Amino acid sequence: MTSTAKPNALICGSLAYDTIMVFNDYFKNHILAEQIHKLNIAFLVPDMRREFGGVAGNIAYNLKLLGGNPVPMGVVGKDFQPYRERFERLGIPLHAVRQHKQEFTAQAFITTDMDNNQITAFHPGAMNHSHENHVSQVPDISIGIVGPDGREGMIQHATEFVECGIPFIFDPGQAMPLFDGDDLKRFIEQATWMAVNDYEYELVCERTGWDAREIADHLDAFFVTRGSKGSEIFTEGTSYHIPVVEAECIADPTGCGDAYRAGMLFGLMNGLDMQTTGRIASLMGSLKIASPGTQNHEFTLAEFKDRFKQELGYDF
Repeated sequence: MTSTAKPNALICGSLAYDTIMVFNDYFKNHILAEQIHKLNIAFLVPDMRREFGGVAGNIAYNLKLLGGNPVPMGVVGKDFQPYRERFERLGIPLHAVRQHKQEFTAQAFITTDMDNNQITAFHPGAMNHSHENHVSQVPDISIGIVGPDGREGMIQHATEFVECGIPFIFDPGQAMPLFDGDDLKRFIEQATWMAVNDYEYELVCERTGWDAREIADHLDAFFVTRGSKGSEIFTEGTSYHIPVVEAECIADPTGCGDAYRAGMLFGLMNGLDMQTTGRIASLMGSLKIASPGTQNHEFTLAEFKDRFKQELGYDF
């Protein structure tokens, strides 16, 4: 008898608290290139809020909105209880989340200016113990993602996905400074898909010496997001441009990349073609950017499908 159970996605990465501040001016007006060697600057941020975040948490939240089965995997600290209660209410399982009661949960302190540029300080805390989690210990996984996490944990989880025969997305994100060219080449050769933003793309090309085509040759598909310019998908010797879906408003760019990656996972888990997968991911980013914070937007799968047809002219 064929099982009708939905596939489970193992989402390796950080679960964190985000302190998000808004600077009602432009960084470029206050950071002078000729004075960068003696930078000592303060930004007045009258607007501040604390949100649930972290790559694994954000992707899991967004994939759950799409009706998927996310299984976040990470290491959290002694202050995780409010986050735990939230995910339990949402029906997101936490059996792959380990707690270190001597550490704080990872914390990001994000300042955004009026151009939506961001300066982020990140305290990893319990995330540094990510290598204590193992892919093989989580049953019934059909797809995965290795997102920003502790260096040793990211390397280990990628290797374990390969050993378990589970296809996965490599998303270096904010962890890019942890890896040199050889590290990145190894990840790319192990992964099934890869996702980066345009800045990360330039770093990957610089460190590996590979261009987009050469990177894509090692993958089933290579996704590059370019903010308001949309995204590109390089696959099977060709590329697709995925335009942005115009947002109702621009409230907060924080977490848009994670929403995009949840859309990627949804499309890949459901066997959708690359262009449809990219368009779902693009719409996810559009819906997220219209809401402050990383996990405050809400919709049903039916509402998402209606919006998709309205914007793109077809059903998926």
